[in-house]
Amino acid sequence: MHLCIDCYIHWNVVTLAEKVCNKFNGETMKKILFLMVALATALLAEDAEVANQTLKAYSMIAAGLGLGLAALGGAIGMGHTAAATIAGTARNPGLGAKLMTTMFIALAMIEAQVIYALVIALIALYANPYLG
Repeated sequence: MHLCIDCYIHWNVVTLAEKVCNKFNGETMKKILFLMVALATALLAEDAEVANQTLKAYSMIAAGLGLGLAALGGAIGMGHTAAATIAGTARNPGLGAKLMTTMFIALAMIEAQVIYALVIALIALYANPYLG
């Protein structure tokens, strides 16, 4: 059976990765993977075009994750605000109008935080000051 050199290298890399995964726990593997990505980025930073493309890719990932987390946090906050307003109105129906007004102010403040995250994501994507 004859293996080409690429197949042989690939087989050795996969075997080595399996041995490493069996030896280390998940937390250690995350640290090693982060270190490998950071070093690969530093090695490729010599070429300006590669550095710009890498920064664009990282900016897209950061914008997506940041906006997703902001939307998730905003949705959770809005849900808690609405639940507290409904519970307060059920306990004291006479305060329903005041609670509703306060709820809408709180919802606007929560939504403003999500909009700030959107603005930062758009800046990272389209007006990134670090792109050269």
